[in-house]
Parts: sequence; structure tokens; C-alpha cells
Amino acid sequence: MILNVLTVGDVVGEQGLDFLTRHLRALQKLHDIHFTVVNGENASGVGILPRQAREIFDAGADVVTLGNHTWNRIQIADFLESDRYTLRPANYTSRV
Repeated sequence: MILNVLTVGDVVGEQGLDFLTRHLRALQKLHDIHFTVVNGENASGVGILPRQAREIFDAGADVVTLGNHTWNRIQIADFLESDRYTLRPANYTSRV
């Protein structure tokens, strides 16, 4: 069985979110994508807000990855505690 995985690099700002919302599902359908990973750590320019994470999932992402800008928007902290499909980096120091 072949599993088609799509990985999307940084979604940056509202323009990136808008583009993703308008085009991701069509791209998934066109290429028979089974699983989609989207890096959302810059959805607010630098960092991500809960609303933006939900928009990425609503656009069709199965998993949202984060990176070194995760904590630039502290509002994401509670969201991360309850959402198991938003992945933070494992190589952060223990203080975060």
C-alpha cells in the first residue's frame, strides 16, 4: 500500500493561512494525499495563536508542527495542553 504524505513548510502570517485555506484540500485531492503535516510556528508572523492552529486543522492538516518560535505567542500554551495533534519540538530545554 502506498501512503501519500504532504508536508507544508512554514505557513507565515494571515496571507499564508488564507492561501492554505483556499488551496490545501484541492491539492490533497489532486495528489491523493492521505496525511498532511503543516508547520504552523509562524502563522502569526512569529509564533502561533490557538485560532490559527484551528484554522490550519480546518484547512485540512492532520498534524501541525511547531519550532523555535512556538513560545513567541504564549496564548498557545493552554491549547497545547489539550491538543495532541499539535507537535512541539522535543529538543527544547526543560524550562519550556
